[in-house]
Amino acid sequence: MHVPPSPHRHRARRVLVVLAVAALLAWLAAWSWRQPFLLPLRTLWELSRLPASTSLPVPVHGVSARDIAATFGAPRGNDRQHAGVDIFARRGTPVLSSTRGVITTIRDGGLGGRQVWVLGPGMERYYYAHLDDWAPGLASGDVVAAGTPLGTVGTTGNAKGTPPHLHFGIYARDGARDPLPRLRAGAVSGRR
Repeated sequence: MHVPPSPHRHRARRVLVVLAVAALLAWLAAWSWRQPFLLPLRTLWELSRLPASTSLPVPVHGVSARDIAATFGAPRGNDRQHAGVDIFARRGTPVLSSTRGVITTIRDGGLGGRQVWVLGPGMERYYYAHLDDWAPGLASGDVVAAGTPLGTVGTTGNAKGTPPHLHFGIYARDGARDPLPRLRAGAVSGRR
């Protein structure tokens, strides 16, 4: 004689299957999170939890913070202000990331000409503009460390006809920030 399974046994089996599937999904998620293809996502999550940097190294190789003029907010034409600092150096001088971050944009156009945008700590955006060229192999989505080459100093965009320089800007959620105090703080703390 065949005895049908009890409802309790059927319910217990269903709970075990659900728990097994949940455990498998949790293991798969943990494994995926550690994989290289998720490094940009992991880095963005980490950067979102960090405060904005208060001291930074100068992003142009061989330039000291004391050699940078305080031009943030200076008039530029009739309708705008300078939303960064210009760091003058010989054409082709390496431009390095000032912070750990994720490259969000590499483009050629507009006032900045050849430019790179890096999303850094505190979700601030770092703007490197007027580049002569980009570092070989650089791509959007790359995770960079402070000191990673981004390109070289140039005169692209609206810098044509000016001495070669990097326009360096920092943008928070509510607008531009003056980079010079952070660069000077970086010099005091020995960050170049």
